[in-house]
Amino acid sequence: MSQYFKIGKLAASFGLNGVLILQHSLGKKTSLKGLEAIYIEQQKESFIPYFIESTTIKSDTEIYLKLEGINTKEAARILTPKDVWLEQTDFKKHSKKSAPIALLGYIMMEGSTALGEIIEVNEQPHQILCTILYKGKEALIPLHEESLLKIDHTAKKVFVDIPEGLMELYESV
Repeated sequence: MSQYFKIGKLAASFGLNGVLILQHSLGKKTSLKGLEAIYIEQQKESFIPYFIESTTIKSDTEIYLKLEGINTKEAARILTPKDVWLEQTDFKKHSKKSAPIALLGYIMMEGSTALGEIIEVNEQPHQILCTILYKGKEALIPLHEESLLKIDHTAKKVFVDIPEGLMELYESV
C-alpha cells in the first residue's frame, strides 16, 4: 500500500470553470510540474485520486489547480476545504528538503527511545507542531529551539527534549 503525505488543502474555488486554489506547505514555489494526480481522503485511510489538467503558480504557497471532471464553480466548491495528499515518491520530488514538512515519516526520538513516526507537520508562528503516533494514539509534540536537539536525515530521525509531563498526558487519555 502506498504511503500518503498531507501537503495542504484546497482553500477556495477561483473563477467559473472549476479552478481551485491549493494552499501547500512544500517549502518552495512550485507548479507541481509532472505530477499526474493529487489525493483526497474521502474516509479514513481511503484516498481518491483526482487527475490534474493544469497548474499555475499563484504565490510561494499557493497554486491554481484545474482537475479533470471539475468544470464548474459549484463542483470546485464541493472539494473545499479538503486536505490534499501526495504519494510518498511524488511528495519527495516536490517538497523542499529543508522545509518542515520534509520531516513527515521521520521517527521522533527522545534519547534512545523512539516515541513514534511523524504523521503530520503544522507550522505555527513560533514553533512547529508535529503529530506522532505514540502508543497507538495521536500526540502533538512542539518543535522549537529549546526542544529540537538534532535532525538525522540519513537515519530519518528527529531528536527532541520533550517538556516534562507531556508524554504522560497521552498515556492517561
